[in-house]
Amino acid sequence: MIVDDHERIRELVAATLGDIGDYQILEAINGEEGVALARESKPDLILMDVTMPGKYDGLEAARIIKSDPDTNEIYVVMLTAKGQLADKERGGEVGVDGYFVKPFSPIELINKVESLIG
Repeated sequence: MIVDDHERIRELVAATLGDIGDYQILEAINGEEGVALARESKPDLILMDVTMPGKYDGLEAARIIKSDPDTNEIYVVMLTAKGQLADKERGGEVGVDGYFVKPFSPIELINKVESLIG
């Protein structure tokens, strides 16, 4: 699942993952929608932006997903422009499984996805 408020980022990530496998890709446009879709669909992996409008930013959405027994097994990887050390540390505190700073390397993203859900 891709959670990002920018349609072009969702399209880029979907196209990147489409090149490597037969993944079913779900999309959400903000953290609240991402949490609801995660609970409903139980995806294997979520690629999520940090800065999004709405009730939850990406890190809060990741915290909710990782603290819920029904969704805590879902891998969550952040894809964000927020690359400060404090941002990455907060990602670790909420339990994310990876952190990529935009612009990210498609090859590194593919390698991370394959390492998690191969």
